[in-house]
Amino acid sequence: MLVFIDESGDSGLKIQAGSSRFFVISLVVFEDHQEAEACDKRISLLGRELGYPDGFTFHFKDNSHKIRLAFLEAVAPYGFCYFGFVLNKDPKKLWGKGFQFKESLYKSACGYIFENAKPYLKQAIVVIDKSGREVFRSQLAAYLKRKINDKADDIIKKVKMQPDRGNNLLQLVDYVAGVINRYCQGKKGADEYRRFIAAKEINVQTWPK
Repeated sequence: MLVFIDESGDSGLKIQAGSSRFFVISLVVFEDHQEAEACDKRISLLGRELGYPDGFTFHFKDNSHKIRLAFLEAVAPYGFCYFGFVLNKDPKKLWGKGFQFKESLYKSACGYIFENAKPYLKQAIVVIDKSGREVFRSQLAAYLKRKINDKADDIIKKVKMQPDRGNNLLQLVDYVAGVINRYCQGKKGADEYRRFIAAKEINVQTWPK
């Protein structure tokens, strides 16, 4: 089982100073490695179809509406599911020691989404975007294993850090996080994007309401 994790928005708490209203963690699960490989190849092929050089990196935030639709349509047939955790950083609602600092906020949000996904995971290889914030990497890997693993069965087999450049499935989870974030904000195009992947949604939790 392969699991990919990425974020959308930022972990800053000063919304009035430019931080995002929502911090979104998304988690994409492939139960079958061959299905993951097929999806990986389709994303590479899509890049060539669109005239991009080999190794082009898709990013939901940076891509045009047309490219977003092409990407989501390309990946829709493949067998994956996803989870999301949406942290509402409204200072009137957000509370708790785990959300007072950026580092603990990030790890706490990841803990929530993995707890929600826990019944669906078995011997999972978790891949985290290496190009994300460096300060969290080693802490997050240790945190996830300590937080999630049962004594009777290792739910997480391994945690790996890889750059999204060259890893198409990290680009996929970036897209899923972007769609969730846009949908929560009610932005233009959100419904159109979400319809491609809505059937793959297992759980998206927004906290606090």
